Amino acid sequence: MNPHWQAGADLFAQGQWWHAHEAWEDEWRAATGADRACLSALILLAAALHKRWHHGSTAHRNYHKAERYLNDLPAAYGGVDLARLRADVWAALHDPALRPRLHAPGGP
Repeated sequence: MNPHWQAGADLFAQGQWWHAHEAWEDEWRAATGADRACLSALILLAAALHKRWHHGSTAHRNYHKAERYLNDLPAAYGGVDLARLRADVWAALHDPALRPRLHAPGGP
């Protein structure tokens, strides 16, 4: 994984989605191209989870916004299995016990 994204990934895995969002913000501001699209998707997925479990919103709007970025990226990008992340976040939006993580492509 891009080492600059790791702090956000660690927070995301702990269910600290708002803090993960914040950790990725500076990188997102400086990013361009596919890196910016990937970070946009990660930020929106974190926001969807945060809104769902901290504010009671169904948060599907942020999830679907993230999908627009994910649809333009390969299934794995920046050392992250984006296809798995997409599925894991969707499941977590429906089950508060689930804590999605950013997995490496082909990882456990």
